[in-house]
Amino acid sequence: MDLFSYQQTQTDTDDCSLTARPLADLLRPKTLADVLGQESLLHGETAPLRQLANSGQLRSLILWGPPGVGKTTLARLLSQKSGYFWVSLSAVTAGVKEIRACVEEATQRLAYQQQRTVLFLDEIHRFSKSQQDALLPHVEAGTFVLLGATTENPYFSVNKALLSRVLLFKLEVLSTENLRQLVKKSLHTLNAANQGTCLLQKDALEFLVQYANGDARALLTLLEAGFWVAPRVEKSEKGTEILLTLEVFQTLAQHQTRLSYDKVADDHFDHASAFQKSLRGSDADAALYWLAKMIAGGEDPRFIARRLLVCSAEDVGLADPQAFVLASHAMQAVEQLGLPEARIPLAMVTAYVAKAPKSNAAYMALDEALADVTTGGKAFPVPLHLRDGHYSGAKPLGHGVGYVYSHDAPDVPQTFMPEALIGKKYLT
Repeated sequence: MDLFSYQQTQTDTDDCSLTARPLADLLRPKTLADVLGQESLLHGETAPLRQLANSGQLRSLILWGPPGVGKTTLARLLSQKSGYFWVSLSAVTAGVKEIRACVEEATQRLAYQQQRTVLFLDEIHRFSKSQQDALLPHVEAGTFVLLGATTENPYFSVNKALLSRVLLFKLEVLSTENLRQLVKKSLHTLNAANQGTCLLQKDALEFLVQYANGDARALLTLLEAGFWVAPRVEKSEKGTEILLTLEVFQTLAQHQTRLSYDKVADDHFDHASAFQKSLRGSDADAALYWLAKMIAGGEDPRFIARRLLVCSAEDVGLADPQAFVLASHAMQAVEQLGLPEARIPLAMVTAYVAKAPKSNAAYMALDEALADVTTGGKAFPVPLHLRDGHYSGAKPLGHGVGYVYSHDAPDVPQTFMPEALIGKKYLT
């Protein structure tokens, strides 16, 4: 440790003023028991992360969850509890060169100091396949314990070979009650730093919780900003009084609620799934809600229009073929109008498709026929009487012989299936 690192350590330990350290850093949990939320993983006799930490034998793992739920803090506490040396890298800026340096240092640390190393890799999903492959032999050999953190679904963004060598834990957003507890702790810290009194109005508290939308970091950022801009009143006996009002936070926040929506990651697919399942289930109100959330989150309206087109064919189908026609027109309207006007035809068709009767008979029939053809061993040739018979050499070959033009003789019985499939019913 050099002089500057020592001085920073002393500052982190001794200085609790808001001017020196952000509120989020001041409130960072010191033990696993201090961590809010994640009850199933941390709090209880059978909580897996607590058991892993108490065993003293930390294993490589990936913490997966939305922003502001404490992935970095939790990884650091697990490392401290196990007594391992902590090395932190970000996949945004680090590469194979940094990994190699970490491997060399971890090897020497274990050989000369008998201390194992934790490599914390933030945003691990940003590592390319080759960079992730560089981790494999060292995780396998136990050169270091890998603690990864990601906001994206690791089943899509992390190599299967690496996933098979780590434990995976899903972290959930913080509950409303968790956030209220955090605000209570924050006010205590603010009062200590202010040497006075911070008064938080009830409607301001509810706004903070709503705005955060499960993200502790977002809540603390807005709360700290409010602390600095809120009006101050000098009280001779009580010191300074700071009134944190709804108006203070509304002025600072661009939106009433922070949307957790990523147009290219899990949020994109999860919301599309909820939208289509609501349409299929004929719940127009739910479908309109998910439509609103996708639009507010910045989703491409053309993607939404394609979902409506698919659902009108897959789920409404033959029960109301007009739904497919309207969905096609909505797609054209989206291209011609763009947002915000495109939201109107999208809403119209969303309501129509949700309220329409449902039938998946056509595509289920096709899928059954496809299964017979591709995997069922029923790829039969076309019967002779159904083959093309319009050219001069067709008749001697028997092509088209015996076929009756159905418009001229609609009552004449004919077979159109291969002989082995006569009587087979696909459409029900």
